[in-house]
Amino acid sequence: MTSQLLLELEGVSKAFPGVKALTGVGLELRHGEVLALVGENGAGKSTLMKLLSGIHTPDAGSFRLDGQPFTPQGPKHAESLGISIIHQEFNLMPDLTVAQNIFIGREPRVGRIFTRDRRLNQAAADLLERLGLALDPRAVVGSLTVAKQQMVEIAKALSHDARVLIMDEPTAALNDAEVEVLHDLIRRFVSPRTGVIYISHRMDELKAISQRIAVLRDGSYVGTVDTAATSMPEVISMMVGRTIQTQARPENVRADRETLLSVRGLSTKALLQDVGFDLRRGEILGFAGLMGAGRTEVARALVGADPITAGTITLRGRPVSISNPAQAAALGIGYLSEDRKHLGLLLEQSVQTNIALSSLGDHFSRRGFVDDKAIATRAAASVKALGIKTPSIKQDVRNLSGGNQQKVVIAKWLTKDCDVLIFDEPTRGIDVGAKEEIYRLLNDLAAQGKSIIMISSELPEVLRMAHRVLVMSEGRVTGELSHAEATQESVMHLATLRADESTGSSPSDTTADKAGLA
Repeated sequence: MTSQLLLELEGVSKAFPGVKALTGVGLELRHGEVLALVGENGAGKSTLMKLLSGIHTPDAGSFRLDGQPFTPQGPKHAESLGISIIHQEFNLMPDLTVAQNIFIGREPRVGRIFTRDRRLNQAAADLLERLGLALDPRAVVGSLTVAKQQMVEIAKALSHDARVLIMDEPTAALNDAEVEVLHDLIRRFVSPRTGVIYISHRMDELKAISQRIAVLRDGSYVGTVDTAATSMPEVISMMVGRTIQTQARPENVRADRETLLSVRGLSTKALLQDVGFDLRRGEILGFAGLMGAGRTEVARALVGADPITAGTITLRGRPVSISNPAQAAALGIGYLSEDRKHLGLLLEQSVQTNIALSSLGDHFSRRGFVDDKAIATRAAASVKALGIKTPSIKQDVRNLSGGNQQKVVIAKWLTKDCDVLIFDEPTRGIDVGAKEEIYRLLNDLAAQGKSIIMISSELPEVLRMAHRVLVMSEGRVTGELSHAEATQESVMHLATLRADESTGSSPSDTTADKAGLA
């Protein structure tokens, strides 16, 4: 084997009860390289990384680090070899400080019991300074933003003197500026004795950070290509085994369409100020803005999850007062949260239970008893209609891929027969093939007359899907763009306006005048 290779995997296989997760997979990581690892949900990426980091044991195959054979006997053993992993789901203790999280289990002690806090904080400060991270070692992790928590995870991994750093969807919850900070940190980490395996569904990142791209499909190795010499459509074709047909951007919804939802002067104590907009029947209204602009807060205020201090909500021509999400659902407004695992699904329950969850009292009870047969019939129909990949409607939702979990959430609200559907980050953590299915589904729902609010941090996604785009900054609407006006430049101009530069949020105002673009 050449001295170029830092890490080699050969013939790696792993099976779980009823599932062949990996079959004969090989992978090579060079010294000083960022190797992107891509594949659809269920392709085997996370399983392969869990084998490398000692969380699972392989059924077959060999591992070599700098040409020397090794088999991780557990996470601590892998860390001792210099292999660190940062999982998509953070593994932090929110009530402990940054320093305590970084060195948990390795704290300097007085005797066997008491921790030397001064030495602990100093060690963390030294590490954070070396990495160029502006974090206070004494800050409680639960008080930090998601981006800063991600930085704590990175510092924790690198505190083990990592040589191979595995990053699983590290930018899923970061905005563009935070992504650039992370990429800069990765570039400074990579050296002739280290390397990074970088898992991401955000295809635009791969060109920016990786030298090569390795592709898995259905648990098998497809191939590795040079990033600079390969187009993203070619990578996507390798991932899904077919050419993805992307749909054209939608035309504007006619202005004479019925206004289903009208919001005026919506304000909350924490952030929102005088937010107003109209949503027409059959329309996809995109909400754009930087992190913290207030997009999710609008959704939460609409469904009563956050109390409003001022404003009116008119639904189907009648003013409504909504004090909780159950009341919103009863009125026909469904909210698909960005955090589907905690707020959208019961992961330990079956597909059919989750689909029926919001409609038990409406459609699935007779004389006070739950009609299991009706639930099963409806769940089976939803699985077929939405193309949910599951071996059974009785399968626990936690065993499904991210894209299929998202479809179960959609099925739940379609079963409730909501007219207004609010999608908050509908494709976060979902592979490119599943994204296309979600996009197609949203367009189909709009064509059926459903009205959709789509909140997304991925600007190309908003521009592609939305009939109109509402842009927010610092809790206010700074502009409204028609389909024809919406470009990356015009959206970013509005997204970076300060609150005192905005001229208001009246839907009747022209965006060109507001943005100074006329």
